Amino acid sequence: MKKIEIKTQITIFGSTEELPTIVNDLMNRAIEAKQNAYAPYSKFKVGAAMLLEDGTIITGNNQENAAYPSGICAERVAVWKVSSEFPNKKILKLAISASSSSQILTKPVAPCGACRQTLSEYEIKQKDNIEVYFMGEEGEIIKTESVLDLLPIAFNNTFL
Repeated sequence: MKKIEIKTQITIFGSTEELPTIVNDLMNRAIEAKQNAYAPYSKFKVGAAMLLEDGTIITGNNQENAAYPSGICAERVAVWKVSSEFPNKKILKLAISASSSSQILTKPVAPCGACRQTLSEYEIKQKDNIEVYFMGEEGEIIKTESVLDLLPIAFNNTFL
């Protein structure tokens, strides 16, 4: 038997004002995208914005459905939009913002497991890290250098 320690380093920004300008702009796009989320059941809205290598920004938001679990998360809407419209462009950065009508979210809201798995596939495919920034409605923002920091022992195509 052997033990392996896995560590993830994160950076915490106190507010959006502390973010680099390009990331602050990207987070603002995620916040804007969140406003168009369709979340009549959970009342939990999420917006995502992805910065591509050519400067293009692609957004997504969560879309719910009465036939749970037929909805889809903001991050997967955005990454699949990138894949379908810009299949050969790398994703450099992802910004995520979430809010709830039942409370003000002041803690960062990380991607769910399904989104982490999906995003890791694209990070592995493009052979370059995707920086991930996530926040609630206000307050601190967490940054990871890679999607795989959020999913360190990921399932991938090498198992197939």
